[in-house]
Amino acid sequence: MKISLIINGEQKDVEINPDDILLDVLRKLGYYSVRRGCDTGMCGICTVLFDGKPVPSCSVFAARADGHHITTVEGLEDAKVFAQYLAEEGADQCGFCSPGLIVNTVYLKNKNIKDKEEITDKLIGNLCRCTGYVGQHRAIEKFLGVEK
Repeated sequence: MKISLIINGEQKDVEINPDDILLDVLRKLGYYSVRRGCDTGMCGICTVLFDGKPVPSCSVFAARADGHHITTVEGLEDAKVFAQYLAEEGADQCGFCSPGLIVNTVYLKNKNIKDKEEITDKLIGNLCRCTGYVGQHRAIEKFLGVEK
């Protein structure tokens, strides 16, 4: 079946199988920032914006995305700015989880979320095996302009 996606503002017509997962289709199209983690939607590594809302792309059938806007980390203007904050705080060790974290954090910025508890609650599904989260949260708070 053929679907049409708008990925990072660019229309893509793609031939898929009915059981293809959005994560796999995005990687086939060269969006390698979308990484496979748990395959259950629990780790946050494969997060993309689906019509502006964060979703785990491993849990979305590609057919469901037909006609919708998908944004990966490559399509986010603020991604490099936030990545710099992560680097400054030493929170970019292996970087495997960074794209999903960046997508979710930019979503928080777009929603003007600055409450520490709400930030923690929204990002609880972003798993990182390297950093211990302290540096990540310092970078997130700086990026979002959270007052101390």
